[in-house]
Amino acid sequence: MSGMQPVRGTKDLIGEGFRRHHHVIETARHVTTLYGLEEWATPIFEATGVFARTLGDTSDVVTKEMYTFEDRGGDSVTLRPENTAGICRALVSNGLTQGGLPRKVFYAGPMFRYERPQKGRYRQFHQIGAEILGAAEPLADAEVIACGWQILQHLGIDDGVVLEINTLGDATSRDAYRAALVAYFTEHREKLSADSQLRLEKNPMRILDSKDAGDRALVAGAPTIHEHLTPEAAEFYAAVKRHLDLLGVPYRDNPRIVRGLDYYSHTAFEFVTDRLGAQGTVMAGGRYDGLVQEMGGPPTPCVGWAAGVERLAELLEETPEASPPVAVIPVSAAEEAPALLLTQTLRASGVPAEIAYKGNLKKRMERANRTGAQAAVILGESEVAEGVVVVRNLSDGTQERVGMPGLLSALAAAGVVDAMLEQVVEGLEEGLGPDPDDAED
Repeated sequence: MSGMQPVRGTKDLIGEGFRRHHHVIETARHVTTLYGLEEWATPIFEATGVFARTLGDTSDVVTKEMYTFEDRGGDSVTLRPENTAGICRALVSNGLTQGGLPRKVFYAGPMFRYERPQKGRYRQFHQIGAEILGAAEPLADAEVIACGWQILQHLGIDDGVVLEINTLGDATSRDAYRAALVAYFTEHREKLSADSQLRLEKNPMRILDSKDAGDRALVAGAPTIHEHLTPEAAEFYAAVKRHLDLLGVPYRDNPRIVRGLDYYSHTAFEFVTDRLGAQGTVMAGGRYDGLVQEMGGPPTPCVGWAAGVERLAELLEETPEASPPVAVIPVSAAEEAPALLLTQTLRASGVPAEIAYKGNLKKRMERANRTGAQAAVILGESEVAEGVVVVRNLSDGTQERVGMPGLLSALAAAGVVDAMLEQVVEGLEEGLGPDPDDAED
């Protein structure tokens, strides 16, 4: 290959790849609407503090992966590495924390992280996400999880996907757990990776999320938070699981889930699969009751999740089909005006239609085949004069000459459109049929 290429870690979405991507997002839009979520769109870059203050200064995202730069005004800005922080910033900066809570929000869009590109993971990637802002009850945790599970079901990729859940407890629980982790890992400090030795000083819970093989071996013997939960935190977790049972969402406990960001508390969860190799998480999230306050707002309990669109698209069994257009083909330049009128009438009624721009009949038919059209509507001099068209089924080559009222049946027989064409027949007759006054003459 020669010429300009996409930047490493990015990709173009074209053809089947785009249809998969689009199908994931549109399915999520549909399901989240069923749960009462409204879609928000926030800027793809924010003041660096939106992420640096809230994601934690020991997180890999902040220390290694953020695209941060100084703009021409001297301000530090960052391409968003995730969107929960941006959604919470929007809640505060738009004055939405005082009334109307909870807010239930869906988002979709590109994120940016400088990391090693691998299967299903890119430096520019896309996420969908759901957030319930301002709800402290465990039912909110269960409902947002159920929403994610229903999206996976609607996509047809729930088979082999498992929901793993854990609790990070309340502040008292985490303080006790932190002390236990410090005591345990201090005994094994020399065996920890350099990154985890730093985490031991600042946030020992992050060691549990380490990908280093040596760290993982030590984590296997570390204490779990369940041994340090307050009665209130234990009941919150039990209530979440009771609600999941009622909602019909299967799950299993995984005491090692801690999530990668500092603002989580109570529920943490991941939907995982073995169909993507080692990188098996397709959707993940949890409760983050302190994040809105970090943004300068009042204490606001929140819970949500995010999912990688590329990973979900990869799990789809089949690529969604493109809508086959009707190809409208004028035999010569003399028929282009009525052919264009027919094409636009079809489009105005919601029927995909294409018109060949140039060439003889053979060239225009070749173009119709390349577009994936299943039927061609051909207009020659005699057809225009008589108010008829030739409808050719491009799947089997059969064709028939029909009047405008018969166009609906002919296209339906070709498998292109259905009863939605009933509403356009009148327009076709008026636009292309022979003039009754001419017939009387």
